[in-house]
Amino acid sequence: MAYLTREGRRYHYREAGSGLPLVLLHAFPLTGKSFEPQLAAAPKGVRLLVPDHRGFGQSAPGPFSMEAIAADALALLDALEIDQAVIGGVSMGGYAAMALLRLDASRVKGLVLSDTQASADDEEGKKRREATAQEVERDGLSAFSKAMAQRLLGPNASDALRREVESTIRAQEPAAVAAASRALGARSDSRELLGRFAGPSMVVVGEQDSVTPPEKARQMHELLRGSRLVVIEGAGHLPQLEQPERFNAALWEFCALL
Repeated sequence: MAYLTREGRRYHYREAGSGLPLVLLHAFPLTGKSFEPQLAAAPKGVRLLVPDHRGFGQSAPGPFSMEAIAADALALLDALEIDQAVIGGVSMGGYAAMALLRLDASRVKGLVLSDTQASADDEEGKKRREATAQEVERDGLSAFSKAMAQRLLGPNASDALRREVESTIRAQEPAAVAAASRALGARSDSRELLGRFAGPSMVVVGEQDSVTPPEKARQMHELLRGSRLVVIEGAGHLPQLEQPERFNAALWEFCALL
């Protein structure tokens, strides 16, 4: 585990391996810990970097947006003197990966989008994000963490994994979760952006994902020229935790081609 100072705030990240830089950005409302199965299995030739987004895990809070997460990741690359990296993200991390592509496409050697979508929220979606923010500000994370763990994980997930995900959510600060929920509602539409990206790309989705179902992944796959589409059987919204061996096989194979 390591830290850097970003705009006067502590920014925490995990690192494993050496070689091709690969940045993985985590889902809402989790932390970089959700990529432990990938950190533990980073193959020879891959340098895996996994930050905690501002206000989550061990990173200090700050103004929250998808662009802010992306700017933090770019600052991490700068601090480590990395010109280009494969940029990947799960769910909210996917939105942040697209924001990074928007900020500076020259830094993106390859793009991995897992269990996310390219379109912005409609008005009803924005209202739901605001309702979630107000709920956690008012009631805390106890009930929310239990409901969210059920929503994120597919029916095949073990009870132990459900408890782990629920515990991670419950350990976050309500203010950070509320800020992130509002930022999700305010995110930009990225369909045109993906249509312009010509670099290597892969879209991954859990077969049982009910949050951003496989149809959303297929839409991104069609937008990204020459992309690979990988459907992970037996997984919901968090395939990197639910089916890590299948997720890792797809991820390492993609990296080996770059």
